[in-house]
Amino acid sequence: MNIWPLKFRERPNGEFLFADDAGGFFSGSRDFLARYAGDALSVADRHFLRENGQTFEREGDPDWASFAYRWARRQSKQQDLSYLILVPTLRCNLTCGYCQVSRAPETAPGFDWNDETLRAVLGFIDAMKGPEIKIEFQGGEPLLRTDLLEQVRAFTRSKFPNSQFVVCTNLQRLGEREWTFLDQPDTFVSTSLDGNHETHTRQRTHDPLVTDTFFGNLAEAVRRLGPGKVSALPTIDVDAPPDFNDLVDNFERHGILSIYLRPINHQGFARRRKSDPNSIAKWNALHSDFIDHLIDRNHRTGRYVEEYYFSQCLRRFLRSGTDDHVDLRNPNFFASDYIVVDHDGQLYPTDEARMLSRIGRVDLSIGTVVEGVDQTKVRLLNQSSINNFDADCIHCVYQPFCGTDVVDDLSRDGRVDLARTETWFCKRHISLFDKVVEVINRRDDAATQSLASWARVPLWGDHMIPVHV
Repeated sequence: MNIWPLKFRERPNGEFLFADDAGGFFSGSRDFLARYAGDALSVADRHFLRENGQTFEREGDPDWASFAYRWARRQSKQQDLSYLILVPTLRCNLTCGYCQVSRAPETAPGFDWNDETLRAVLGFIDAMKGPEIKIEFQGGEPLLRTDLLEQVRAFTRSKFPNSQFVVCTNLQRLGEREWTFLDQPDTFVSTSLDGNHETHTRQRTHDPLVTDTFFGNLAEAVRRLGPGKVSALPTIDVDAPPDFNDLVDNFERHGILSIYLRPINHQGFARRRKSDPNSIAKWNALHSDFIDHLIDRNHRTGRYVEEYYFSQCLRRFLRSGTDDHVDLRNPNFFASDYIVVDHDGQLYPTDEARMLSRIGRVDLSIGTVVEGVDQTKVRLLNQSSINNFDADCIHCVYQPFCGTDVVDDLSRDGRVDLARTETWFCKRHISLFDKVVEVINRRDDAATQSLASWARVPLWGDHMIPVHV
């Protein structure tokens, strides 16, 4: 009997998490680890590993093929381009102090698509294969150029029978034309909601009356479009976080039960903030506390609010093929199924890449919408966009579930060859997956009920976590 190599990580309670390269995992004891490391496995050990899919007799047998299939399912597949992030204007009617995109003032000239860029964008869309396409309008504030949004949507609808549009808007200024554009079955709204009125005013609007306008328009958007058409994301200042109850109350009040808790991004104008080397530890502690808060709250209320990214990590931990979020893809190859078109027609592999280029940190553009994608640049970025062979990742028990973020490494450290364990990305995701493991090993009703909701399963049971002593 051959045993696939196992990686392991000790948990605070003295137990160990074991995982193979295909993401098969189980909880085990120190005694088992000693037998495994000492090549002294018992009959019971071998029986368990066989039942858990971690052994094979010979290459090509059904157990070997099953492992190979599960390993392949863990790898993100190269897909055709089907998702565009379009930035028709970089101008904005707010001046958020931590703006990550380095927006331009509302009256500034030269930060919108010109006629040539618009024609090129439509030509770029026309060359896409389909049959499905998703377009996300970002900015700046994209509704400052609703006319451009209308032209893009009309053209896209004429070519693709299955099209979806997302408008990332601050919801500050909406007239009848803007409402008419948003109030369509294929069009969705994404906005920012940083907590209660005081927090949102402090971080975004700097004016209580402007905040009143936002909350009024948010309520109107939910009323007109329906809560399923409106999503909101809070940006959290780790040194001045909102009250958790106030934050969740505001989301629930608007029918939004998925909250993507995000730290202030180290991009754009936010880079002016003093960098705190302990910020990742603070963030990890805050995020862990928020998960515990949701579990307790959900149990009390019977309304199952999720933290979006934790749920993504949970589902990716439990099963293969969960590649909905690009940070958790592996390989995370750029310019594959999505690409960004900036206000000046430059192409970028990610939204964060265009932010870095905007501040002059590093030019990560990969071509123009007129001339197309520069594959030489893409190949250069993709060399570091896989964790299977990273000197640190290959030893990590969470490698099969994790991803890579070269752009974040460049942003924070100015290099991509830093020891993985020293990067923000790694420290954040080690903490996240540690939290996933901790929560799935709880046995109380509060935890299991939230887990079932977040994992999208009808019932959570002990069978979800293999255990061997």
